[in-house]
Amino acid sequence: MAASDKRIVKKHGKKADRIIAMDSAMQALSDEQLQAKTAEFKKRLSEDETLDDLLIEAFAVAREAARRILGLHAYRVQLIGGIVLHEGDVGEMKTGEGKTLTALMPTYLNALEGKGVHVITVNEYLSKRDSEINGQVLNFLGLTVGLNLRSGNKSEKRAAYSCDVTYTTNAELGFDYLRDNMVKEYGDKVQRGLNFAIIDEADSILIDESRTPLIISGGRKNCTPQYMAANQFAKSLKKDDDVEIDLETKQVYLTPEGITKAEKMFSINSLFDIQNTELYHLILNALKANFVFKNGVEYVVQNGEIVLVDQFTGRLMPGRAYSDGLHQAIQAKENVNIEQETVTMATITYQNFFRLYNKLSGMTGTAKTEEEEFIKIYNMRVVQIPTNKPVIRKDEPDYMFANRDVKMKALMAEILTLHEKGQPILIGTTSVESSEIVSHYLRNANLKFEMLNAKNHEREADIIAKAGVKGAITLATNMAGRGTDIKLGDGVVELGGLAVFGIERNEARRIDNQLRGRSGRQGDPGFSRFYVAMDDELMLRFGGERLRKIFGRLGSDFIQSRMLTKAISNAQKKVEGMNFDQRKNILDYDNVLAQHREAMYVRRNQILTASDLKPIIKKMQYSAAYDLTRMFANESHGEWFIRYDDLIKGINGKVVVENSITKADLEKLNRQEVAKLISEKMYEFYLKRTEDVPADVMIQIERGVIIMAFDEYWTQHIDQASKLRSGIYLRSYAQTNPLHAYVEEAAKLFEHMQLTIAHDVVIKLANVVIRRVENQAQVEPLNDSEQEVREFKQKG
Repeated sequence: MAASDKRIVKKHGKKADRIIAMDSAMQALSDEQLQAKTAEFKKRLSEDETLDDLLIEAFAVAREAARRILGLHAYRVQLIGGIVLHEGDVGEMKTGEGKTLTALMPTYLNALEGKGVHVITVNEYLSKRDSEINGQVLNFLGLTVGLNLRSGNKSEKRAAYSCDVTYTTNAELGFDYLRDNMVKEYGDKVQRGLNFAIIDEADSILIDESRTPLIISGGRKNCTPQYMAANQFAKSLKKDDDVEIDLETKQVYLTPEGITKAEKMFSINSLFDIQNTELYHLILNALKANFVFKNGVEYVVQNGEIVLVDQFTGRLMPGRAYSDGLHQAIQAKENVNIEQETVTMATITYQNFFRLYNKLSGMTGTAKTEEEEFIKIYNMRVVQIPTNKPVIRKDEPDYMFANRDVKMKALMAEILTLHEKGQPILIGTTSVESSEIVSHYLRNANLKFEMLNAKNHEREADIIAKAGVKGAITLATNMAGRGTDIKLGDGVVELGGLAVFGIERNEARRIDNQLRGRSGRQGDPGFSRFYVAMDDELMLRFGGERLRKIFGRLGSDFIQSRMLTKAISNAQKKVEGMNFDQRKNILDYDNVLAQHREAMYVRRNQILTASDLKPIIKKMQYSAAYDLTRMFANESHGEWFIRYDDLIKGINGKVVVENSITKADLEKLNRQEVAKLISEKMYEFYLKRTEDVPADVMIQIERGVIIMAFDEYWTQHIDQASKLRSGIYLRSYAQTNPLHAYVEEAAKLFEHMQLTIAHDVVIKLANVVIRRVENQAQVEPLNDSEQEVREFKQKG
């Protein structure tokens, strides 16, 4: 344990001792007196005490309530873990140390504020289970507990989020946030702010899943001929000559020769031009599809469809698709039906979503190896919490073989030996594909086994719970069954506990540690070993030619060497570093969009909640008017010369009262004054057109028009920013920093979008026709108003 962790554990240990010292006083309270503590704490908070002031007492109350309701009395280390979570850090607690009970105490303490606590798990089975277990205690103490499920309707979700504590999954939480920022009425939102979150399996959610942003898609656009053309071009390219592939990062680039070929084939002067961003995006997707994505690894072809494969669990994901046209590029490559590409309507990365919380904490069995990422991205330390009982599991050095066949034969020999004496065995694999290979060997040996590959969470938890029974053989992908304890059956301790075998090393050391941690809970005996072959994926990528030659001479023998095990750890560190850089790169670019998104969502909320939208309309009219002075002007040596006749013709009778502005009025004014006068006349025109409409009807019309414009052009902005980003690295050929170029170009796009929204709103509001239908006002834009908007944009 690091020295800094020891200091934190020692400091929190003193608080834990004070909590334990309150034990007899808490046990002396009746149920009613214990329950009354919640109201007392809330009163003290309203009288300016802080959560930190209440921590000792509140933890003692929650601990005693858990003892009475669940029959579980939190250990000292669990109290320390709870304090780490309250402070907004990640608690690394080994498997079987009782993370569910640990989370109960900071959940209770933070829920006293009434701002909401979200307890986040990786799947709905765990959310349901934890809400039922800890929910009993929280309900006993007078707090409300909600469960937010994917199947819930809006009112069920709203009810779940309005509770003191809400149990949910990371994906559902993120999608609810995005959907809330797409509603047309403020009252349709389901969430009520992001206050404090406790994330179970924090490494899985905040690191593994953060590579893929959350996306809500809608609408469709058909670009089939373009995908076919880009695919044809990609297939015509030669590896190394035209295309550069980085195996370590799985990235693909066009060489200068490849760029020349692209410019020739598509008859363009330069791929660097911003107007070719869309084309370059199509080419890049075709390159990824043809040179990086492999059938049977990232996806499979089933019944004429592309079905994605989950990279963490290896399970098939029917119904899921790659975004941004990559899915269509793979369909073109595999010559299956090309679906229409959907348009991204809302998107956010997990990193930027979870950073919206006032306070964030997490717990997991393995996170220390990723501490740098937790600190840099989320500002959370990773604190290693000692185990309740010493770990006596033996972690043996790896057995290293020349190839997979000899590795599997040696593994089966060891499995048969252990199985004969009845020792339970857990075999961990990195993918469903390798699970199938191992299952084939086990069947051939006539061994009975249970197979897990993250397909059914409830059955999965049931199987994994029984993996410690005498004679059990369990085969599982690494992520399967997370969150469920393996307790040893009768007589297993004497046999040496649970034996864990890893079929190959994972990309990340923490996933290896996770697999090992399945054995040896609460001082149980156990042992673990990894079987490694030179044709494993990690070794192919980082093993090196020299090492492969040495192992080629081994035949069926193996090497057991701590030095080689260390070399593998170094390869893993290298992959972890690259994966961190990749996630950091995604975040650097998403941070730009995050600023735009935050600004848009804040303004959107203002529009949904404002009782008077006239000030916002006035601002938009001024923005549009000022932009008109650019559209109808010529620039010379930094000065603007407005073409007054053209300008008046463009707005006369359309957005201002006919002949209300003359050339003589404008000639004596500077540019700002011209814009001010035009915007005032726009406002007068608008008021005159709508003077007969009741105020309550008019605000609904205004709100509808503004929100519609916001959503339409925000969707376009996301799409343009995404296309810009995929081609921006080309700027590095021109000695320009791609990220800096992206920041500048994206800012211009954002500014352009805001002006387009202003023009759109001004024109649509100036062209509404009010008709009375059975005493109700009905609004219809004039038929040519859409055309007016297009003309304005074209002039821009």
